Amino acid sequence: MKLNKIHHIAIICSDYEKSKDFYVRILGFTPIREVYREERDSYKLDLEVGGQYQIELFSFPDPPVRPSYPEAAGLRHIAFEVADLEAAADELKQKYVSVEEIRVDAFTNKKFTFFADPDGLPIELYEC
Repeated sequence: MKLNKIHHIAIICSDYEKSKDFYVRILGFTPIREVYREERDSYKLDLEVGGQYQIELFSFPDPPVRPSYPEAAGLRHIAFEVADLEAAADELKQKYVSVEEIRVDAFTNKKFTFFADPDGLPIELYEC
């Protein structure tokens, strides 16, 4: 078996409208398709990221809280590549998103930082 690339990332949110606003308005992802699945009382919003990747944003009634701090087993965070980390961090701050201090990866000497979505999902920006 040969895996070609990541096809999509699925995120379950606790407040659909708040998360939809965050991913579309704050992060600038492009909505591709939005459906309401009545049998699950759930929205699914497909988002385009840079014309390559896709985020599936789901809402479900009363999802459990994501264990994050201290670190829990499982998916740790998602990361997105940016050309100018300082500019990206400044843009997020202008939109009232709290961004951690910019650090340098000790192995690659590339800059990176973290912020969180409305549910506390850690998101990394990595300068390439």
